[in-house]
Amino acid sequence: MPADAQVSFCGVQKSYDGQSLVVRSLDLHIRRGEFLTLLGPSGSGKTTTLMMLAGFESPTAGEILLDGTPITRTPPHKRNFGMVFQNYALFPHMTVGDNVGYPLTVRRVPRDEIARRVKQALAMVQLNGKDDRYPAQLSGGQQQRVALARALVFDPQLVLMDEPLGALDKQLREHMQIELKALHQRLGVTFVYVTHDQGEALTMSDRVAVFNDGEIQMIDAVERLYEEPSNRFVAGFIGDSTVLQGTAGATDALGRRELILADGKHLLGVDVNGVPAGQPLTASIRPERIEASPVALAGGADTPNVLQATVIDVLYFGDHLRLRCALPGQPEATVKLPLSGNWHPQPGQMVWLRMAPQYLRLYA
Repeated sequence: MPADAQVSFCGVQKSYDGQSLVVRSLDLHIRRGEFLTLLGPSGSGKTTTLMMLAGFESPTAGEILLDGTPITRTPPHKRNFGMVFQNYALFPHMTVGDNVGYPLTVRRVPRDEIARRVKQALAMVQLNGKDDRYPAQLSGGQQQRVALARALVFDPQLVLMDEPLGALDKQLREHMQIELKALHQRLGVTFVYVTHDQGEALTMSDRVAVFNDGEIQMIDAVERLYEEPSNRFVAGFIGDSTVLQGTAGATDALGRRELILADGKHLLGVDVNGVPAGQPLTASIRPERIEASPVALAGGADTPNVLQATVIDVLYFGDHLRLRCALPGQPEATVKLPLSGNWHPQPGQMVWLRMAPQYLRLYA
């Protein structure tokens, strides 16, 4: 177990029917004080993993350790973890102060100490003076802050969050993302966060674990996850990608692999999986990494890593333009253009797309 691991999943499996595995042989180490997000589509195993950590589900096999001590059979109320759910789970008949103080009440903390810590927790989430109100008198964002204060008031070792911002509107959700990240940085408590929202994961997390079919496909810092995805699933699930299909060619002196397209055009890219020559390849590149030009680049169509395309549509996104482009014999290409550019492409226009080799990633 790594020295900085606060929580470790060791060979953990989970099956509900005794046959199919929802979580498959999970080995995961959560670092003390980090903001770790479990990201993946529905049914990928991320929520089940969180529920096993919380103690609401039991592993079929394997062990979960907290600071090196097994907690697999420790009941939830003895794990000292704070929990925040999507539906807030506030008691409607209790005031905000009583809701936040509830975990301290069941722990038989003295009344004056409860009052002090409730006030401190509400200040932490910027709800000073709201302790006498009832949940129904608060907005959705304020209710979510109450739930967060309740999860923090007893100084938990970890705070576990299951899609906590899913019920909020887009603008409020984005505001809460910034607040959660700032709160985490102030407190230094370990946050484990479940979401299917890629943007949310990239905005807040120190590291992201991408789940699919019960397994972690990749776990890394957000920059590496986005810029250097380790397989086709991660490349396709995190952010937008333009995809090309072809065949593996030779490797050049710099270790870059050729991608041979159906029309005979050769591109160079980063060979992620070490594919033998002649095998099918899928290439992926982020739309913002593609350079678009209305005029032929030096060397024309024979310029390395330049493809000729036709603009299908131009979409305005406020901070950038998004081009949908047709390439011969390939899936539709997406290109992001900054608004600072001095040209505005039109549907039907011919454009030249340059895909720098360091950003074009090739997968088996």
